[in-house]
Amino acid sequence: MEVKKYLKEIQKSFLSGVSFMMPVVVAGGIMLAVSLATGEKTPTGVTITNPFMQQINLLGKAAFAMMIPVLGGYIAYSIAGKPGLAPGMILGYVANNSVTINDVEVKSGFLGAMVLGVAAGYLVKWMKGWKVNKQIKTILPILIIPSVSVFVLGIFYIYVIAKPISLFMGAITSIMGSLNGASAVLLAVFIGLFGEVDMGGPVTKSVSMFTLALMNEGIYEPNGMFRIAVAVPPIGIFLATRFFKNKFNEGDRNTAAAAGIMGCIGITEGAIPFVVSDIKHVLPSTMIGTAVGCIIGAIGKVKCYVPHGGFIVLPVVEHKIWFIVAIIVGSCVTGIILGLLRPKLEEAAK
Repeated sequence: MEVKKYLKEIQKSFLSGVSFMMPVVVAGGIMLAVSLATGEKTPTGVTITNPFMQQINLLGKAAFAMMIPVLGGYIAYSIAGKPGLAPGMILGYVANNSVTINDVEVKSGFLGAMVLGVAAGYLVKWMKGWKVNKQIKTILPILIIPSVSVFVLGIFYIYVIAKPISLFMGAITSIMGSLNGASAVLLAVFIGLFGEVDMGGPVTKSVSMFTLALMNEGIYEPNGMFRIAVAVPPIGIFLATRFFKNKFNEGDRNTAAAAGIMGCIGITEGAIPFVVSDIKHVLPSTMIGTAVGCIIGAIGKVKCYVPHGGFIVLPVVEHKIWFIVAIIVGSCVTGIILGLLRPKLEEAAK
């Protein structure tokens, strides 16, 4: 029971860290996308020649450099409160930058910041409970806690866990970066089936964290797939209520209209009332539809530079036509399957 309690607390801290990190990623993603949109495509990538856009690109890179320290800081903050913030941020910064160990540079990035954020949170929480005299207590949160926690965990990270975490992250990044063809489609199926299985809940946020970790390494295709997925369920349900009017009452249609608007601006939660009331018909429909949408996004090599979805992010998407087609087709598939599976109103009432 105690283990379960800690696991729930850690999960909560991850979600808290991601929610605080999101505005940083959004700001950075928009700056990068705007600057890259004006660049010239070359065999080695996009080259920005406009001096003003180079400064915009610098702002985007600054935001992305901050997102991992913010993640680590607020994971620790969620566990230990204000004294955990500074150690978590400092250690997150260390995780996101290369450290040299035996003449080899290693960097653990997103995963390292998560591990260090949790470790900092619990170490600081323990230190806050120390029984010390009044004089020591006044300097405990501003001098002793940050200094000791950063030193202990920083040294432990550099000499013990940095290399294995870095190797693991490197392997994942290498695999994701080389995905194409059938392997990219398999990833799309995974993101489609599980990315929105709980409509914005813990599973969804776990998949989102995975795509954000890859964004930090310069890999944007998985995020493109996921940002298609967030729009499909609510839009698909809206279409089902229009295609199959004899299977939904007026209240359903009104709720679905609001859900459809939410889907267009990348908010999946509009689908939740339908999932709760009719999970056995709605969930298979949305899972298949999102998988189809993600597969189309994978084929079209869609990239999204911000952690949000729906048509509202179109200006910061690469391969816009594929993105639009993926959302529309995935939503239509969801709508048609839901309409076919769901019984007519008079049959459901029997």
